[in-house]
Amino acid sequence: MKARTVKRWILWMVLIDFSVFSAWVMWEVGYFGIWAAGMASPGAWQVLIDLVIAGGLICWWMVVDARKRGVNPWPWVVSTFALGTLVPLAYLLWREYEPKHQEVFNSEHINPV
Repeated sequence: MKARTVKRWILWMVLIDFSVFSAWVMWEVGYFGIWAAGMASPGAWQVLIDLVIAGGLICWWMVVDARKRGVNPWPWVVSTFALGTLVPLAYLLWREYEPKHQEVFNSEHINPV
């Protein structure tokens, strides 16, 4: 099996499994219940702050990567703040199916000389 196929399969499995788990958690405690749990104790605050920092770093990477690909990064970034890491996982999958930036660039800018 090709490495790219394995990568796609893993990304799909993580996205689907985490989406199902996230939907169940939202059903059980609601959107604000998740935030309340993240603020319940100093240990929970540490995990929440750590996740916010990691999310910010991921968003920074998405902005740089999307701009290299000629894509507007802001819908991905805004969605990440609302939905968490489900969005960067979806972005990684989108990248797997998007033609490589260099291939797109070369095909659109053929030198007529």
